[in-house]
Amino acid sequence: MNPETDTGHIIEQKIDSLLTRMTLDEKIGQMTQVRHFDDISEEDIAGKFIGSVIHTQGPLPGNTAKEWQAKFRHLQELALSTRLGIPMIFGVDAVHGQNTFEGATIFPHNIGMGATGNAELVEKAARITAVETQATGFNWVFSPCIAVPYNEKWGRVYEAFSESTELTETLTKASVIGHQGTSLKSKRSVMATAKHFVGDGATDFGVEGGETSLEADDVAKRLLPPYRVAVENGVGSVMASFNAMLGVPMHAHKTLITHILKGAMQFDGIVVSDWKGYSRFGENDVINAGVDMIMAVEGDFDMYQEGLKRGIEQREIPVERINDAVRRILRQKFRLGLFENPFPDSTLIAEIGIQSHRDVARQAVRESLVLLKNQNNILPLQKDLSKIVVVGEHANNAGLQSGGWTINWQGTTENYDGATTLLQGIKNLATGQIVYDVDASGKHGDADVAIVVVGETPYAESFGDIGGEMDLYQLTLTEAHQKYINTYVEMGIKTVVVLISGRALVTTEHIERSDAFVAAWLPGSEGHGIAEVLFGDYNFKGRLPHSWPKSEEDYKGKYGPNFWDDTVRPLFPLGFGLTYRMIN
Repeated sequence: MNPETDTGHIIEQKIDSLLTRMTLDEKIGQMTQVRHFDDISEEDIAGKFIGSVIHTQGPLPGNTAKEWQAKFRHLQELALSTRLGIPMIFGVDAVHGQNTFEGATIFPHNIGMGATGNAELVEKAARITAVETQATGFNWVFSPCIAVPYNEKWGRVYEAFSESTELTETLTKASVIGHQGTSLKSKRSVMATAKHFVGDGATDFGVEGGETSLEADDVAKRLLPPYRVAVENGVGSVMASFNAMLGVPMHAHKTLITHILKGAMQFDGIVVSDWKGYSRFGENDVINAGVDMIMAVEGDFDMYQEGLKRGIEQREIPVERINDAVRRILRQKFRLGLFENPFPDSTLIAEIGIQSHRDVARQAVRESLVLLKNQNNILPLQKDLSKIVVVGEHANNAGLQSGGWTINWQGTTENYDGATTLLQGIKNLATGQIVYDVDASGKHGDADVAIVVVGETPYAESFGDIGGEMDLYQLTLTEAHQKYINTYVEMGIKTVVVLISGRALVTTEHIERSDAFVAAWLPGSEGHGIAEVLFGDYNFKGRLPHSWPKSEEDYKGKYGPNFWDDTVRPLFPLGFGLTYRMIN
């Protein structure tokens, strides 16, 4: 919003009036974000003047959307009971739909949206996410992630759109506009968050929260442009990153946060910390660097408020820095219209997971699929084949097909309400016999074709790092999933492989052995969309948002092969994708 407009000028006047009346404790409260459980008591909402509540992994606000709204309405009433009656903002990690609420529409993760290359579709998905998020009581989402991943070993590759800065810029604009609409005051809009500022996906060896040792010129050319686009399109908040930049934690990086983001880019919204950002990255150094609101969670609440107050009183933190932070927070609350209309809209509840929303999500699934091989035009499959054998647990499990940040932080390995699986889609479309051979018993040698569904189990953040502290994942398929493919290939059955994954994996051998190979990413709740393309109701449109690796040896450097060695050629380049006709 342009502060020179009448509306902007009026907002600044209202902020000035509030700031002159606010006590130091009230200002510190505005700079505090807490969970609605464990961190605080309900009395703290008013007593500590809390500025924001986050919902994340932990106790649910209720069983229904009505109960979720009621919980947050109650907390808002407590905030409004204070002397100045400043409303709270309610935030949630809705990164591919309102993914914390079972029954919501879950879209493909951003890597799949990147494969669509369809900005209009990304905007539609964000708009739907905004409505379903508001319907559950929230007005702030921590999305989109606009990282440019340098290494498939990073456990958050799937949260970003692409290794291409240019494509990321295009889809960033679409996502911000979709989430925020034409007015943040609309109950069909939410405040978006560009994250994680900056370099989260470009750490050495793909370590979550590690060191980003890129030269400043590379940061400026490859990593900062999507943030510039987000700011130019009015993004309401930016989240600081866990990584360090040349030895300085990003949460405490004053040059990048204050001078570049707030100064050169003229960002006038909220810079919010990530999880426990205050205690992890330098305490009051984080505030001085330009972070405006702190996630004071998991034991940080008292030490943060007390440490911040002590820092102000001892003049370690200029009062101007505090006023700037509070001004930015209040500015967004005014822009959201919370002073006039602080409560969620109960009429939106009926729109959660409705068919028109799922239709858009299913379109996104179809357009995200990338066909890497189609030997002898085995695809599209004929619907009247006598016998189709479907293999693998991923074929009939909505949790596995959706990845992390779905229902739970680390995802789920079970089906969830409202979702359809690939197996269900196949059964809906095919007229012949469908056999589900979950673990490739090899008892179906008379099948016309085997659809073998393999992939990763859900993960989020550092849990998905390859070679990191957890080291639970690998760049190749598991032995069990390799067996699934090999069993039917060696039986001489025509084999179509569908890969469910949050990143490009080293699958050179399996692509060679199979008759067709499809990268399906993490499609979300509408698995039926995959079947629609396999059977030819729709053509393939997806194009690789990342170069596809040829070998594990390609990852011996700090970065993936596309970023460290021009002599290493990927198996398939960025932008590759077949259709049923020819290569486009």
